[in-house]
Parts: sequence; structure tokens; C-alpha cells
Amino acid sequence: MTQKQTFKWSSAGRSHVGMVRAINEDACLVMPELGLWVVADGMGGHEAGDIASQMLVESLQQTPTPLDWQDFLESVRQRLQEVNQRLRLESAQRYQNRTIGSTVVVLLAYETQCACLWVGDSRIYRLRDDQLQQITRDHSHVQELVDQGLIAPEDAHRHPLANVITRAVGSAEEMLVDEAIYPLCPGDMFLLCSDGLNKTVSDEEIGHLLIHSDHDCQEAVKAFIHLALMRDASDNVTTVVVNIDADPAEAVEETGSATAGNPIPPDWYLD
Repeated sequence: MTQKQTFKWSSAGRSHVGMVRAINEDACLVMPELGLWVVADGMGGHEAGDIASQMLVESLQQTPTPLDWQDFLESVRQRLQEVNQRLRLESAQRYQNRTIGSTVVVLLAYETQCACLWVGDSRIYRLRDDQLQQITRDHSHVQELVDQGLIAPEDAHRHPLANVITRAVGSAEEMLVDEAIYPLCPGDMFLLCSDGLNKTVSDEEIGHLLIHSDHDCQEAVKAFIHLALMRDASDNVTTVVVNIDADPAEAVEETGSATAGNPIPPDWYLD
């Protein structure tokens, strides 16, 4: 029998309407039993943004238990593309072709690796060895300006066009999904968030809160939401935190799968 290190994970999430908006167009999904976490942010100012984000979450919630790593990835990819087409159809049939769209970030964990998939400007961060790294790259107008050296990264959130995204689920017939695949390490923490968090809380503060959370996902989520609301968050705010641990009590054959943490009650992570 070939044995290898396995992992377990714990997680928590919450979505809050914020201090200004009347409707929460964000949605999140926390499925540690499958190794799947999602944050979606319906496009503000457009028709039915909450419908778009909920459609993404509900579709991904039906992801079947994967046969293997490639099966897991392909299943999520197909569901994202299917929702894109459903939103295009919904727009044509009920909204006079007005855009119904949403950003999405998805984190998958399987055995010893993870994948990040994203469209739009919601983000995934990883804390490893007390160093915070933004895994995703915003699909936004201001990110393009930063890449061209026209504005400084720290000024991006104050730019007049900070809310203009260049990709969204539902916004185009052909949707491009960015992906990144990484090995998991014990002690890794991941944060998935809508831009309502990172536009009110700096990366330095995000890193500080994760470092001092003592790997308690629920406490970290509470801290992020509390800080954003204390700053009169003008947008919806959604955060999902995932903690990766080695599982010394478990050893699996090469074809086996890792154990997952306990599911989080739905009333905790969906406001």
C-alpha cells in the first residue's frame, strides 16, 4: 500500500448586506464535506444581480462527489459554463437582453491539492507561513490600469471606475474562467471574499486578522464582517475562510480521498 499525507479542513462563511444597500446581491457556499467553497457577487447596478449569484451557488451546490481530481475540476467548469448560458437565456427572455451577471470565485480541495477558479473581481487569498498572497487577479478596469503602471495598486479602490469589471458570469456568450492549481500545506488558510471586503479592509489588515485568528475560521469570518461594518461598508460583504490541517490519524491508499471537516450549518453562512 502506498501511503501519503492527507488533509482535513474546517471552514466558515457569512454574507452581509452591508450598511447602505437594501438587497444582498452576494451569495456564498460552504461545503467542506465535498471540499468546495464559493463566493459570488451579483453585478451591482444591473438587473437581478441576486438571481445571478444565487444561481451560481445553487448549481455548484449540486456538484456530485468526484471520482477523481480531474472529474472534480471538469464538473465545476461545466457548471460555471452552464450557468453562464442560463443567465444569457434569462436575460433574453425576461430582461430585454439587459445584463444579468455575477462574479465568482471557487476553491476546490481534493487529497493534497487545491484549485482556484474565478471570473470577475471577487478574490481568493492564501496565508502560508504568515505571508499573505492574493491568488486571484481581478478582471477589472483598474487592474488593467495598475498593470500598465498608470495608477498605484494602493490607489485602485479609490479610482472612479473601481467598480467596472471586465469579466462576469452571464456577461458574454464565451466566458473565460481563470484557474490556478497549488499543492496544499498544513496550516494554509484561504479567504474567499467579495469586493465589499477588500475595498474596506486592506491586505495588511486581512493578513493580520488571519494570523491572529488562531486558525479559527468562524472567529476570522466574524472579525472580517465586523471590521467592514464598523467602516460603514457601502457594499455587500461576503467572506469564507478555510483552514487546512494535516490529519495524522488518517492514511489513505494512493487512490483514496482525504477527510473533510464538519459541514457548517446553512443559517451561519447564508444571511
